[in-house]
Amino acid sequence: MKLKELREDRDLTQQQIANILDCKQNTYQQYENEKRQIPLVALKKLCLFYNVSADYILELPKDLEYPKR
Repeated sequence: MKLKELREDRDLTQQQIANILDCKQNTYQQYENEKRQIPLVALKKLCLFYNVSADYILELPKDLEYPKR
């Protein structure tokens, strides 16, 4: 996942992001290191905070098809 890259690009600490997600620093560290799955609520908060899509954070391929509305 791109969590560490996004955080470091903005000169933020793990604690600062943990505060945004209302979790402990070590829990957030586990998200960054992919030792714990990030909950959807936290993923959504991070997408809105960083102004990126979940696809970007999850490093999904760019050519995925989306359902038509």
